[in-house]
Amino acid sequence: MVHGGDIYTDGIFKGQDLLDFSSNINPLGVPEGFKNNIAEALNNVTRYPDIKYRELLKNLSNYTGTVEENFVLGNGAAEIIDLVISNFKSILIVVPSFVEYEINAKKWGCRIEYSKLLPNMDFDYEDIQNKLTEVEAVIIGNPNNPNGNIIDKNKFESIIEFCEAEGKTIIIDEAFIEFTGSIKNSFIDKIEHNKCTFIIRAITKFFAMPGVRFGYGISSNEGLLNSIREKQNPWNINCFAELAVKYCLKDKEYIDKSLNWIEAERKFFMGEISKISCIDRIFNSFSNFILCRLKNIDENKLYKCCLEKGIIIRKASNFRGLDNSYVRFAIKDRVSNERLIKVLKGIEVINNEFR
Repeated sequence: MVHGGDIYTDGIFKGQDLLDFSSNINPLGVPEGFKNNIAEALNNVTRYPDIKYRELLKNLSNYTGTVEENFVLGNGAAEIIDLVISNFKSILIVVPSFVEYEINAKKWGCRIEYSKLLPNMDFDYEDIQNKLTEVEAVIIGNPNNPNGNIIDKNKFESIIEFCEAEGKTIIIDEAFIEFTGSIKNSFIDKIEHNKCTFIIRAITKFFAMPGVRFGYGISSNEGLLNSIREKQNPWNINCFAELAVKYCLKDKEYIDKSLNWIEAERKFFMGEISKISCIDRIFNSFSNFILCRLKNIDENKLYKCCLEKGIIIRKASNFRGLDNSYVRFAIKDRVSNERLIKVLKGIEVINNEFR
């Protein structure tokens, strides 16, 4: 399994009502701002979108505080990740991380170097800077997937200065940045004065809209932005994505409710999971998921036990640097979280060998 959320593979889940803890989507669902204005998109289905996406860019600019010229638009963050990586012959990937980074780098024939997270799942800033001398770019998650840690901006400053001076590129994947609850955790403030930074974002996770397929890149590096645009097909953003950007990014009620939910549930969820005896360690997370190291049970056994109770969890062994003693849990609403916790406690009771 490469991605979480694949409930269709081999047809084994057909007809089952499953609770999916492998997919990191906001459990509050689609914002009302989108649903209440869906007729506007339906009216636009019969005509082509504005090929220059002027209104969409204006809405993104208002949301991020970044000038419109600094954006490149994608059919999901996946398109942006793919095309920005295509510009480099060598790249440093901080691992474990989102598997698409490596898949795309290999697809474009990049020479890959790796910087491994420290045992506590923090970034090894010294190792990143040392290895940057051998590559053209680095890609790193903020928060990082699968562990949810964020970049220490003070420790990362020397890396930015080095890359700016040496003409290297820092690709920062901020697909989960809204879940951290603070704009200060983003590197968007570095865009204007640092051409080396390229930020990737999407509406997939925080706004619970993976099916709409909208992501975007932000950079002041005009050459890099134009190189990506030249590789794209026209009209790559559909009218429903335009509508989502128009209404969801300014749905303050939804945003505030989401931030209150994640702050409360992250604290509750991490506290309860840490009490489960088959969990050896949980790693601090600033996102809507947590990475756990298991003891006396492996990911396959735990996955099977949870699946028997109608719950899917994310096995983590396909993340480079992790083995079958790691799993990742999404953080959901209180009722769903309590259901998973009850199942995990039940596994301990039934399987004494795991206690």
